[in-house]
Amino acid sequence: MKIGILGGTFNPIHLGHLIMAEEVRQKICLDRVVFVPANLPPHKDNGEIIDACCRLKMLRLAIRGNSYFSVSDVEIKRGGRSYTIDTVKGFTKIYPDDQLYFIIGSDLVKYLNEWKDVKDIIALVRFVVATRPGYPLENLPSYMTTIDIRAVDISAFEIRQCIKENRSFRYLVPETVRQYIIKKGLYK
Repeated sequence: MKIGILGGTFNPIHLGHLIMAEEVRQKICLDRVVFVPANLPPHKDNGEIIDACCRLKMLRLAIRGNSYFSVSDVEIKRGGRSYTIDTVKGFTKIYPDDQLYFIIGSDLVKYLNEWKDVKDIIALVRFVVATRPGYPLENLPSYMTTIDIRAVDISAFEIRQCIKENRSFRYLVPETVRQYIIKKGLYK
């Protein structure tokens, strides 16, 4: 099987994440895409990140109905800082005979050299880089495959700002996620 791994903070999950996952899945014929929410991202200010259990719940709500998508809570269960190398090593044990594809947006390419044990990650998975508006792809290493996806300019930061400023964020996230955010009073 061909399994895509899409890690991230998902603070919150939004339609841009889902469109990217679906288009990459179709274009490289993945059998499954596994969303992996970080417990504590190592390169972000954790002050604005809501509880991992809430982010996990929103992911489950967002992918409901798509049989190609699943969610793994491996980083949340592990606790502490979430490092891709630990997750990838775990996935190679769960899926020893499968081909693993690690999906990232083009906005993350410039940070790869800062990742813990990035050379080991490269040896274990195939990197798939999805295009993202405002982040051109230039001088990519040969181990990366690029996938052009439709331009969807949505960011979790933008959504959080909308909520703080009491502006509409309808149609930026799945409706089930929007209702969950409102019900729980998240990002206020």
